[in-house]
Amino acid sequence: MFTGIVTAIGTVTAAVPAAGGLRLVVDSAGLGLKDVAVGDSIAVDGVCLTVVARKARSFGADVSRETLACTAGFVRGGRVNLEKALRAADRLGGHLVSGHVDGVGSVTRVKRVGANRVIAFKAPARLSKYIARKGSVTVNGVSLTVNDARGAGFMVNLIPHTLASTNLGELRAGGKVNLEVDILARYAERLKENRQD
Repeated sequence: MFTGIVTAIGTVTAAVPAAGGLRLVVDSAGLGLKDVAVGDSIAVDGVCLTVVARKARSFGADVSRETLACTAGFVRGGRVNLEKALRAADRLGGHLVSGHVDGVGSVTRVKRVGANRVIAFKAPARLSKYIARKGSVTVNGVSLTVNDARGAGFMVNLIPHTLASTNLGELRAGGKVNLEVDILARYAERLKENRQD
């Protein structure tokens, strides 16, 4: 589990086809890897990946074909949001995030509002029922509050700290993002279905 509070931005230094998927190498100097071991989980742009190799300032992870099919993907040179897995004693500053991407969304508009940016997204139609005004959504691994939601579209307001601490400041209209809806919304939907049975 994760919180959606990004602690570093890394750079994909290698994305090599391997075993039907990709072997990624991520330069993650800002993350601090002293307490990370092979087998630990790190969220990379919201995707929970298992560390399969580690050096002083980088780690390797394998990405399956299935993961590539349901995410925005990874490219060499791409900057990615990083977060270590949540420990029981950690603060929950964002919301509970599983690192299992629900779908790929697209950026429909980016508007500067003073030092902030308002970004509009379009989610896959099947996910729109889980995205609500003032609810939580994860975009590229970042826990965000939804400012408005209509149909498959939703908007978020990014403050300067979020723009500086994540890769969301690099988003442009037409760009693709990894989306994970709030796990509590999913459970609420399931409870509603069970009541109707």
